[in-house]
Amino acid sequence: MMRKALMVALLATAVQAHADYKCSVSPRDDVVIAAQSVQVVGENGNLVIAPDGGVQYNGKAPALTGAQREQAQDYQQALRDALPWIDNGARSRVDKGRAALDKIITQQAGEDSNMRKRLTQLDSQLKAQMNRIIEHRQDGLAFHYKAIDQVRADGQQLVNQAMGGILQDSINELGAKAATSGGGNPLQGLLGSLGGMQNAIQQEWKSQEKDFQQFGKDVCSRVTSLEAQRKALVNSLNAG
Repeated sequence: MMRKALMVALLATAVQAHADYKCSVSPRDDVVIAAQSVQVVGENGNLVIAPDGGVQYNGKAPALTGAQREQAQDYQQALRDALPWIDNGARSRVDKGRAALDKIITQQAGEDSNMRKRLTQLDSQLKAQMNRIIEHRQDGLAFHYKAIDQVRADGQQLVNQAMGGILQDSINELGAKAATSGGGNPLQGLLGSLGGMQNAIQQEWKSQEKDFQQFGKDVCSRVTSLEAQRKALVNSLNAG
């Protein structure tokens, strides 16, 4: 349970929250958000939309009706709102999970525990992986849909590597604590300490689980709405 809870709490990226909810819609377009444009590149070619609704579609500037311009303007604004919201929501939940686990480790093993260092390193590594999906640029954000599967695999590998060290540290540190505490069998003391940490992590995950699940549902809802807007706009442009 310790391993599962730690993994879930730290891998709660937007993509995983979206995947865990089994959303019926999967992104198939890259999105680049900058001050003067939003670009969507993927299944239906290259779509560039200005804040006022002006459109460049596959290198051409089609004449737009008032309804099409409004449609394009609404879609690009929805992307400007959704992508930072997903990114911030994912990162804040990873931060919350890391902080909760750090608190548990501190309580169980002390402030100088090496587990805390490993947790901080893992947090930094996973944030770098998240940036491969929603990339922070000087002038905005870029979403790379093809990075999703690779990041999921690489993130899993990072967690597996870190977990080996964290579990070994927990045995070493809590074992040493049990051996020096006196008053009983050190092995029983170790098992009791490990059980206490496991239970604390399990309870913390239960307290955050509903929020994680709701975030997954909300991400799915936004992705579904954005895809519907994209299809409607592209169909309208193709019909024109």
